[in-house]
Amino acid sequence: MAKLIFFLAVQILVLAVVSSTGDEGDNFARTIDRKLLGLHNKEKLTHFKVYWHDILSGPNPTSIMIQPPVTNSTTYFGGITMIDNALTAKVPTNSTLVGQAQGFYAGAAQKELGFLMAMNFVFKTGKYNGSTITILGRNTPFSEVREMPIVGGSGLFRFARGYVEARTKWFNLKNGDATVEYSCYVLHY
Repeated sequence: MAKLIFFLAVQILVLAVVSSTGDEGDNFARTIDRKLLGLHNKEKLTHFKVYWHDILSGPNPTSIMIQPPVTNSTTYFGGITMIDNALTAKVPTNSTLVGQAQGFYAGAAQKELGFLMAMNFVFKTGKYNGSTITILGRNTPFSEVREMPIVGGSGLFRFARGYVEARTKWFNLKNGDATVEYSCYVLHY
């Protein structure tokens, strides 16, 4: 019985302390010094070019349709494709692998071929190994140049922002395989 009374007394004391702080959930955020995150350093602009290989054919496709487009669509509207595409240093698929493009593209336009692109470029070599940039934007693949924003990143690309320019280098009309050049302009610390 003494243990029960002691336990209840401790619970009442804890409840009294918590309720006396008056915390209504207002203390979930605080301002911190930018230097703690390395934001006092000068911002850098990095440019790099990679080749994105979208392979839908063969025994090991890197793009898989997970939601077919609506039945009467000629523009892939409503279709969703997950990707884990190789990023290489040169156009040939067997050139040096620098990372992977992981994410999805979805048919988002009813009157033309237009995709919502949401993907991370995950770098796997050199000083950028383990770092990522995140691209989220509109891609109209029949346009010569498509510009999409870089909305963030990780590792060496923390607090990244910028844009990419996509240019189709090769497209197979029969099976849908494609190679796209991504010229990336990244502001980061």
